Amino acid sequence: MPRPEVLERIKAAESDADEIVAEAEADRDERIEAARQEAEEIRADAEADADEYEAERLAEAREEIEAERERLLEAGRADREELSASAEDNTDEAIEYTIERFEEAVHAQT
Repeated sequence: MPRPEVLERIKAAESDADEIVAEAEADRDERIEAARQEAEEIRADAEADADEYEAERLAEAREEIEAERERLLEAGRADREELSASAEDNTDEAIEYTIERFEEAVHAQT
């Protein structure tokens, strides 16, 4: 094979190699961009899922707090009624005791 022909084949092979490298780099860049977009979509989906989970847990916590609040209020009402009934039972005794003390004080002054 004559030299000019070999030189032309070498140049053609180098040109082909350059094209292959350029195509590979372009393909690489496209894949990297696709991977970035996919990663962004995954991140956005994960963030949306996390927000949804957070909202659900917050709603559950509020329900639990409200149930505990109602339980405490009911216990407080029951205690209040019990104390009120006990005080009512002691009212007559307290009045009698006060009258006796008052009468003793009046008699002591005379």
